[in-house]
Amino acid sequence: MYQNKFRIASARLQNWDYGRNADYFITICTKNREHFFGEILNKKMQLNENGKIAEQFWTEIPDRFPFIELGNFVVMPNHIHGILMINKKIATDKIANNILTPVVETRLIAYLQKIKNNPGGFAGDKNPMFHENISRIIRYYKGKCTFRMRKTNIEFAWQSRFHDHIIRDTNAFERIQRCIIHNPSNWKEDVFFTD
Repeated sequence: MYQNKFRIASARLQNWDYGRNADYFITICTKNREHFFGEILNKKMQLNENGKIAEQFWTEIPDRFPFIELGNFVVMPNHIHGILMINKKIATDKIANNILTPVVETRLIAYLQKIKNNPGGFAGDKNPMFHENISRIIRYYKGKCTFRMRKTNIEFAWQSRFHDHIIRDTNAFERIQRCIIHNPSNWKEDVFFTD
Protein backbone atom coordinates (compact mmCIF):
# COMPACT_ATOMS: atom_id res chain seq x y z
CA MET A 1 0.00 0.00 0.00
CA TYR A 2 2.72 2.53 0.95
CA GLN A 3 5.45 1.02 -1.20
CA ASN A 4 7.71 3.87 -2.44
CA LYS A 5 4.96 6.43 -1.79
CA PHE A 6 6.87 8.26 0.96
CA ARG A 7 10.36 7.30 -0.15
CA ILE A 8 12.86 10.10 -0.70
CA ALA A 9 15.14 9.38 -3.62
CA SER A 10 18.80 8.98 -2.72
CA ALA A 11 21.14 11.82 -3.61
CA ARG A 12 23.99 9.32 -3.97
CA LEU A 13 25.23 8.13 -7.36
CA GLN A 14 23.48 4.85 -8.16
CA ASN A 15 25.69 1.78 -8.66
CA TRP A 16 28.69 3.46 -7.00
CA ASP A 17 30.26 1.84 -3.94
CA TYR A 18 30.84 4.74 -1.53
CA GLY A 19 33.23 2.56 0.44
CA ARG A 20 35.63 2.15 -2.46
CA ASN A 21 39.00 3.86 -2.60
CA ALA A 22 38.37 7.29 -4.11
CA ASP A 23 38.44 10.99 -3.28
CA TYR A 24 35.17 12.65 -2.25
CA PHE A 25 34.34 16.36 -2.04
CA ILE A 26 31.85 16.73 0.81
CA THR A 27 29.60 19.64 1.74
CA ILE A 28 27.41 19.59 4.84
CA CYS A 29 25.02 22.49 5.52
CA THR A 30 23.38 23.56 8.74
CA LYS A 31 19.62 23.32 8.98
CA ASN A 32 17.98 26.22 7.13
CA ARG A 33 21.53 27.44 6.42
CA GLU A 34 21.68 29.18 9.77
CA HIS A 35 24.99 30.77 10.71
CA PHE A 36 26.08 28.52 13.56
CA PHE A 37 29.85 28.51 12.94
CA GLY A 38 30.95 32.15 12.94
CA GLU A 39 31.21 34.89 10.35
CA ILE A 40 33.35 36.14 7.50
CA LEU A 41 35.28 39.32 8.37
CA ASN A 42 37.70 40.87 5.87
CA LYS A 43 37.34 37.78 3.67
CA LYS A 44 38.49 35.47 6.49
CA MET A 45 36.42 33.01 8.49
CA GLN A 46 36.20 33.86 12.19
CA LEU A 47 35.20 30.66 13.96
CA ASN A 48 33.00 30.77 17.02
CA GLU A 49 32.95 27.86 19.50
CA ASN A 50 30.70 25.76 17.25
CA GLY A 51 32.98 26.43 14.30
CA LYS A 52 35.99 25.29 16.31
CA ILE A 53 34.15 22.10 17.26
CA ALA A 54 33.25 21.45 13.59
CA GLU A 55 36.90 21.92 12.64
CA GLN A 56 38.25 19.79 15.48
CA PHE A 57 36.00 16.81 14.81
CA TRP A 58 36.76 16.91 11.08
CA THR A 59 40.51 16.76 11.73
CA GLU A 60 39.90 13.78 14.06
CA ILE A 61 38.09 11.69 11.41
CA PRO A 62 41.28 9.70 10.52
CA ASP A 63 41.70 8.80 14.20
CA ARG A 64 38.36 7.02 14.10
CA PHE A 65 38.51 5.85 10.49
CA PRO A 66 42.16 4.98 9.76
CA PHE A 67 41.47 4.37 6.07
CA ILE A 68 40.69 8.07 5.61
CA GLU A 69 43.10 10.80 4.59
CA LEU A 70 42.02 14.43 4.61
CA GLY A 71 42.33 16.95 1.82
CA ASN A 72 41.60 20.64 2.25
CA PHE A 73 38.81 21.63 4.60
CA VAL A 74 37.03 24.84 5.55
CA VAL A 75 34.31 25.81 7.99
CA MET A 76 32.00 28.51 6.64
CA PRO A 77 29.23 30.34 8.55
CA ASN A 78 26.54 27.81 7.57
CA HIS A 79 28.34 24.85 6.02
CA ILE A 80 31.57 22.93 5.79
CA HIS A 81 33.53 21.78 2.74
CA GLY A 82 36.14 19.07 2.86
CA ILE A 83 37.82 16.33 0.90
CA LEU A 84 37.80 12.79 2.26
CA MET A 85 40.14 10.30 0.60
CA ILE A 86 39.37 6.63 1.18
CA ASN A 87 42.48 4.48 1.02
CA LYS A 88 41.85 1.17 2.75
CA LYS A 89 45.39 -0.04 2.05
CA ILE A 90 46.71 2.59 4.51
CA ALA A 91 44.69 1.15 7.39
CA THR A 92 45.74 -2.41 6.51
CA ASP A 93 49.41 -1.35 6.43
CA LYS A 94 49.11 0.47 9.77
CA ILE A 95 47.56 -2.56 11.46
CA ALA A 96 50.16 -4.92 9.90
CA ASN A 97 53.00 -2.71 11.18
CA ASN A 98 51.47 -2.39 14.69
CA ILE A 99 51.02 1.37 14.23
CA LEU A 100 47.30 1.01 14.73
CA THR A 101 45.07 -1.45 16.53
CA PRO A 102 41.71 -2.34 15.03
CA VAL A 103 38.80 -0.33 16.46
CA VAL A 104 36.11 -2.33 18.23
CA GLU A 105 32.70 -0.72 18.43
CA THR A 106 31.13 -2.24 21.52
CA ARG A 107 27.81 -0.51 20.99
CA LEU A 108 27.57 -1.83 17.44
CA ILE A 109 28.65 -5.33 18.49
CA ALA A 110 26.00 -5.42 21.22
CA TYR A 111 23.43 -4.24 18.71
CA LEU A 112 24.49 -6.89 16.18
CA GLN A 113 24.17 -9.63 18.77
CA LYS A 114 20.72 -8.39 19.66
CA ILE A 115 19.49 -8.46 16.07
CA LYS A 116 21.49 -11.37 14.67
CA ASN A 117 18.30 -12.90 13.25
CA ASN A 118 17.56 -9.66 11.36
CA PRO A 119 20.92 -8.06 10.53
CA GLY A 120 20.67 -4.49 9.35
CA GLY A 121 17.05 -4.03 10.38
CA PHE A 122 14.79 -3.04 7.51
CA ALA A 123 17.83 -2.07 5.40
CA GLY A 124 19.43 -5.53 5.66
CA ASP A 125 23.02 -5.61 4.44
CA LYS A 126 22.53 -2.14 2.90
CA ASN A 127 22.60 -0.62 6.41
CA PRO A 128 25.39 2.02 6.18
CA MET A 129 26.54 1.30 9.73
CA PHE A 130 27.79 -2.13 8.60
CA HIS A 131 30.14 -0.70 6.00
CA GLU A 132 33.22 1.50 6.01
CA ASN A 133 31.86 4.15 3.67
CA ILE A 134 31.22 7.88 3.28
CA SER A 135 27.70 7.73 4.77
CA ARG A 136 29.00 6.15 7.95
CA ILE A 137 31.80 8.71 8.28
CA ILE A 138 29.45 11.67 7.78
CA ARG A 139 26.89 10.21 10.19
CA TYR A 140 29.65 9.82 12.79
CA TYR A 141 30.97 13.36 12.20
CA LYS A 142 27.55 15.01 12.29
CA GLY A 143 26.56 13.07 15.40
CA LYS A 144 29.71 14.03 17.33
CA CYS A 145 29.34 17.69 16.37
CA THR A 146 25.64 17.79 17.22
CA PHE A 147 26.14 16.16 20.62
CA ARG A 148 28.84 18.66 21.60
CA MET A 149 27.27 21.78 20.07
CA ARG A 150 23.86 21.22 21.63
CA LYS A 151 25.45 21.47 25.06
CA THR A 152 25.75 25.21 24.48
CA ASN A 153 23.22 25.80 21.68
CA ILE A 154 20.17 23.56 21.85
CA GLU A 155 18.97 24.96 18.50
CA PHE A 156 21.91 23.57 16.53
CA ALA A 157 21.04 21.15 13.72
CA TRP A 158 22.48 19.95 10.45
CA GLN A 159 20.58 19.67 7.20
CA SER A 160 19.45 16.04 7.05
CA ARG A 161 21.50 15.18 3.96
CA PHE A 162 24.93 16.06 2.65
CA HIS A 163 26.35 16.81 -0.78
CA ASP A 164 29.08 14.66 -2.26
CA HIS A 165 31.06 14.76 -5.46
CA ILE A 166 33.33 11.92 -6.54
CA ILE A 167 36.60 13.48 -7.68
CA ARG A 168 37.56 11.76 -10.91
CA ASP A 169 41.02 13.12 -11.77
CA THR A 170 43.99 15.18 -10.60
CA ASN A 171 42.86 18.39 -12.30
CA ALA A 172 39.48 18.25 -10.57
CA PHE A 173 41.17 17.45 -7.26
CA GLU A 174 43.46 20.50 -7.51
CA ARG A 175 40.61 22.78 -8.62
CA ILE A 176 38.44 21.70 -5.67
CA GLN A 177 41.37 22.06 -3.24
CA ARG A 178 41.81 25.68 -4.45
CA CYS A 179 38.06 26.41 -4.22
CA ILE A 180 38.03 25.23 -0.61
CA ILE A 181 41.01 27.42 0.32
CA HIS A 182 39.48 30.50 -1.34
CA ASN A 183 35.91 29.88 -0.15
CA PRO A 184 36.00 32.53 2.64
CA SER A 185 37.31 35.24 0.29
CA ASN A 186 34.57 34.37 -2.23
CA TRP A 187 31.77 34.12 0.36
CA LYS A 188 29.38 36.54 -1.33
CA GLU A 189 29.50 34.48 -4.55
CA ASP A 190 29.06 31.19 -2.67
CA VAL A 191 25.94 29.17 -3.55
CA PHE A 192 25.30 28.81 0.21
CA PHE A 193 25.68 32.56 0.94
CA THR A 194 23.07 34.10 3.22
CA ASP A 195 23.21 37.36 5.16
